[in-house]
Amino acid sequence: MTVFDASRATALLARACAAAGLPAPDGARLLALAENAVFDLGSPAVVAKVGRGPAVAERAGRELAVADWLDGHGLPVVRPWAPAPFEVDGHPVTFWHRLAPAVRPARPADLAPLLRALHALPAPPFELPGRDLLAPVDRWLATAAEVVAPEDVAFLRARRADHQAALTALVPALPPGVIHGDALPRNVHIGADGPVLLDLETASADLREHDLVVLALSHDRYGVPAEEYLAFTTAYGWDVRDWPGFAVLRGARETASASWVAQQAAGNAAALAEFARRVGSLRDGATEVRWYPF
Repeated sequence: MTVFDASRATALLARACAAAGLPAPDGARLLALAENAVFDLGSPAVVAKVGRGPAVAERAGRELAVADWLDGHGLPVVRPWAPAPFEVDGHPVTFWHRLAPAVRPARPADLAPLLRALHALPAPPFELPGRDLLAPVDRWLATAAEVVAPEDVAFLRARRADHQAALTALVPALPPGVIHGDALPRNVHIGADGPVLLDLETASADLREHDLVVLALSHDRYGVPAEEYLAFTTAYGWDVRDWPGFAVLRGARETASASWVAQQAAGNAAALAEFARRVGSLRDGATEVRWYPF
């Protein structure tokens, strides 16, 4: 299996830039390396997202379509530089207009009005999939099969199956519809004109509760202060923790979040340790164990 690392992503980016008519990305700066390698090209003012592989190709094109649709409805979102992905050796590469520097970090309360506006929208004129949190679990675990404990992989796969069945029985409190899918303050950019929504690749048509459980889990596991979480629920107008289905959806999100770290574990001791921390706390039912962003 070819390792998707900074060197590989940079080589793919160079070929995509050539296909797009952009200058060679000699001064490109790597901003993130996870499901995508995200680069700031410097000049021109463009950001590139290099997908990890063919498994994320469909959603790369969908993200561009969602961004255009939301922009047409007046929602402040990041705008595509090119209307379609460029494919390089099975890796989708999308290009985006770079935003001006943030005036401050985003807070949970900045996210709430964006979600309220998003959740008020009708269905788009194209099909969106459901938010299958657990679909990529096997793919994520497979990337680390040689470095993580087999019993941890088996545990997460069994947990995924249990939660997948439980998710089908959930009764929503909110009307289902368009959701962001990964609603976190890190996916909000605070510019001079206010908050802008980013990273639309998990946009889906599903339970609105998906977008609200993310921050509840951030409060429980990642150290978001109680007052910040209260500001979020006050601004949105509802606390998903009051919903009877909360524990199931939270558990599914935890399963996915623990599995997601596995794709970083090969050659990364910190990721391997975080993976073990998350799996251990799930196995022990230790809901108070702090997790760390990766």
